Amino acid sequence: MVLPMSQELGFIADMMEERLVKGDLRWLANFTEVYRDYALGDITVPIYAVGSLTEKGFFLSRIFSAFVTPKYKIHFLVLTSSEITVKSLRRLILSCKRKFGADDWIFIASVQSRPIGKAVKDVVLKLADEKVGLAAYSLTSRSAVTTENVLGRSLKKHLKLSEAKYEAIHVPDYLKSVAIVFSLGALFLIALLFLGLKTLNIPLSLLIMLAFSIVVAYPIYKRRYHTIFSLDSKEFRLSKGRDLAQGKWSDYRDVSVYLTPQHETYIRLYSKKGTFDIPISRVGLSRKETYRAIKQILMEKKATR
Repeated sequence: MVLPMSQELGFIADMMEERLVKGDLRWLANFTEVYRDYALGDITVPIYAVGSLTEKGFFLSRIFSAFVTPKYKIHFLVLTSSEITVKSLRRLILSCKRKFGADDWIFIASVQSRPIGKAVKDVVLKLADEKVGLAAYSLTSRSAVTTENVLGRSLKKHLKLSEAKYEAIHVPDYLKSVAIVFSLGALFLIALLFLGLKTLNIPLSLLIMLAFSIVVAYPIYKRRYHTIFSLDSKEFRLSKGRDLAQGKWSDYRDVSVYLTPQHETYIRLYSKKGTFDIPISRVGLSRKETYRAIKQILMEKKATR
């Protein structure tokens, strides 16, 4: 069974809010404010975020950004409905142009339950405004159409409306990879000493080996330990290194928060066949918000059986 369309639209809105908060859409902009049910004229937009292209990273990046990056704002809106019409799209675009700055960039993602009609496709594909990027997505047909301008291509490349993906560097596992490389390098240095290489500068060699280990350890960490968790309204996927596990929400009946002896936080799913643990602390997810979201998904699945 699948979620009722109204519930799946709500799930997508919640998911987009979470992705914005986690910075998953930083390839579009650095968003600093996120609003729910934002009033734009006579239209209520489920998700609205505002940000800029200004970098927030290292010192040199900030200096470069301050002198080179344009200072206009970036607006991102998610519109959901059972069916989005040409009239509602045009009204939303006009409301945005009236309210926002003339040089601002506007990204609009419209998600509807029904298939996208030809008239809506024509509006999206023929949109001439280079400062507006528009993407239309249908839950029924799982099809999407985007404007052909630069902003539209950015939406097509970076925006996944039906799936959320979470990942973060897990420092203990990364340090474990560094330790593996450094230990092998240290053994190599010891072997050179036993072979009679007396001119070897041990402190300098160890320092170089440490720097080398930090760099080389990253691809090892990615192949063996790096964890990625992705989900949509029907299923989830969990990969650790090259290992992949996936499941359907409809197979599970309950959920709990599980704490390991190492104080790692997991979301534990319960089914008739056993349990499945999702390491949310490894992918940077909030315990409270993740538990509540998954609990809601399972309750909705149970109600539709």
